[in-house]
Amino acid sequence: MTEPQLRVHNLPSNIGEDELAGSAVVVIDLLRATSTICQALASGAREVVPFLDVEEARAAAELAGRSNVVLGGERGGRRIDGFDLGNSPSEYTPKAVGGRRVFITTSNGTRALYHAQRYRRVVVGSLLNLSSVVASLKVEPRVDVLCAGTDGEETREDILAAGAIVSRLMELSERDWEMSAAAKDACAHWQSVVAGAKAAGRSLNEQVALELRGTPGGRNLVAIGLDHDLVDCARIDRISVVPEFDARSRRIHLPAS
Repeated sequence: MTEPQLRVHNLPSNIGEDELAGSAVVVIDLLRATSTICQALASGAREVVPFLDVEEARAAAELAGRSNVVLGGERGGRRIDGFDLGNSPSEYTPKAVGGRRVFITTSNGTRALYHAQRYRRVVVGSLLNLSSVVASLKVEPRVDVLCAGTDGEETREDILAAGAIVSRLMELSERDWEMSAAAKDACAHWQSVVAGAKAAGRSLNEQVALELRGTPGGRNLVAIGLDHDLVDCARIDRISVVPEFDARSRRIHLPAS
């Protein structure tokens, strides 16, 4: 029997859109798109619709009825002019998004989602829903973890989150996974953070938030005064949703239970 395959791709450009079409793909933009999408759906949003372009998102919101849609997103880390929300998970409360559609556009995360749209199953991953995502992948024959990166460059924050998924999947699944070199490397990075937390006497959440301050995305957020997002995005297993991106409708939703 063929061993299940587990692979990590540090950037969308590292793998063609048509490759591994039969895989389950986990898209990660830890700081902050996928964390925010997960939080929005956990807060009761009807669905999240990702857009590549700001004007396209605005036009779609007008067409759908502006009062029926929450427009969210960022450029340069900051909320887009005229949008209701930025890209901080803490903004996506039940009061702000409950029962409503969320249209979102971000610099990197939404592009990674579109890159993965030809795969069989696309899951939105973060540390916030780590265990739930892993549980949903345990029986998949092939899993690809796709890191969004930042402006075409690899980012340690996404690789750490990918390593968390790899490590947890290996712990919780009794299967012998055939792992790519990048998956092994990401797992080693994550395990070093776990060891660092134990050595320092910190909680894992605290250690991850500290690690994020030194990553490219983390430094960008600190520079614009959004330090609190690092803490929010490091809250492991805070929610239990497993959002999936439907390539045909281009909508992110929670599967029917």
